[in-house]
Amino acid sequence: MGSFVSEKIRMKSAARLAAVQATYMIEYGQLPVDEVIKDFVNGEVGRYVIEEENNGWEEKEELVRVEDMDKAYFSNLTKNVHANKEALEKSLAHYLREGWSFERFDGTLRALLLCAAYELAYTTDVDAAVIVKEYVDLAYAFFSKNEPKMVNALLDTIAKGIR
Repeated sequence: MGSFVSEKIRMKSAARLAAVQATYMIEYGQLPVDEVIKDFVNGEVGRYVIEEENNGWEEKEELVRVEDMDKAYFSNLTKNVHANKEALEKSLAHYLREGWSFERFDGTLRALLLCAAYELAYTTDVDAAVIVKEYVDLAYAFFSKNEPKMVNALLDTIAKGIR
């Protein structure tokens, strides 16, 4: 029995993926926020992902088109993450274990955590558990080691602390 996921939910999930990608591009490419948002909204970047398949004998990679996204949600999320970046970084650092430093995380992980932290703090119309699950799923799309588990634990702690 297949699961039902509405078009609205799929579009919001695609917007979150694009926001993580855009946040990474803005920080590490030192690109203007509005320009990156425009490129994503116009479909010039971020419309494809690499899907890896391992059948036991060989690994294959192919480009797969990403679902259409909620452009307004993406734009709002990306702009607000950038506008609140310093406060979000301080907040995330507060929840890290002693000896851990947010600045030392992988760039993709930093972008993912910034987007998730923003949504947990400011998107009160979406249940915290939904936000945590969405970003843990994204972490599994980007990472295969311990990062998704760390994302789950960290976001769960943040959600309990601020909601």
